[in-house]
Amino acid sequence: MAAAAELTLLEKSLGLSKGNKYSAQGERQIPVLQTNNGPSLTGLTTIAAHLVKQANKEYLLGSTAEEKAVVQQWLEYRVTRVDGHSSKDDIHMVLKDLNSYLEDKVYLTGYNFTLADILLYYGLHRFIVDLTVQEKEKYLNVSRWFCHIQHCPGIRQHLSSVVFIKNRLYTNSQ
Repeated sequence: MAAAAELTLLEKSLGLSKGNKYSAQGERQIPVLQTNNGPSLTGLTTIAAHLVKQANKEYLLGSTAEEKAVVQQWLEYRVTRVDGHSSKDDIHMVLKDLNSYLEDKVYLTGYNFTLADILLYYGLHRFIVDLTVQEKEKYLNVSRWFCHIQHCPGIRQHLSSVVFIKNRLYTNSQ
């Protein structure tokens, strides 16, 4: 999914009805937002943080200094490790790392839903939708997190719902 489409989804999930116009620059199609009252904003995470502030939902950026840092860490992870990496090996490494990280967490920051969860969900959707039942079971913590995020009000919107089987069919004997 193009970054501009993700930002439009984010706008709607935040309750913003403006319908900003986005353009893209460069080979990697970095999103650009021309604001009404200032310079243009460049980059997925910069624009997303701006939209969160516009919607007066700053809590999505983290509520403590540590949580804000963790949100920024995961936003950077999204742009550097998920975007532009489409080989199956790259994605499986991302899913393996994320699966380990989420072992004892509900959300990326621990117990609070943030912008990092939303943008990582959008970034991973195209890969998760293509996983087999066995792969979803292999990345059980990612599957749990992903299923939870897709059911948060307003997040999934027109994206296809990914089905997760509640009962395990296979053992992890790999």
